[in-house]
Amino acid sequence: MKIRYATMIVDDMAESVKYYTETFDFTFDEEFDVPGGKITLLNGDGFAGLELIESTAFETGIYSIGMDVEDINEEIKKLEEKGANIALKPVETQVGYMARVIDPNGINIVLVQHTR
Repeated sequence: MKIRYATMIVDDMAESVKYYTETFDFTFDEEFDVPGGKITLLNGDGFAGLELIESTAFETGIYSIGMDVEDINEEIKKLEEKGANIALKPVETQVGYMARVIDPNGINIVLVQHTR
């Protein structure tokens, strides 16, 4: 598994995008409208990026850590065998498949298998 992104819930998307692009030199990748809000993806120098979500459905702050996996079903099977709290079994998404695990502190760990 590789850490791919951190997801942050933000109050003001424009201000947050400006901050991370101008202050930390992230580059704009994509933006999506979702029910009740917006998602913006920013790329850093390395493999990892930021996913910013502006939505009144969530409190501001860190929401999740995203990890890329080669075979999501195999990873979920291994995690289940180790007693991990699987909150969401693999489901199809726009980019492939995702699943969600909750760590002992309540932090969401999102596994993503890119197929598109």
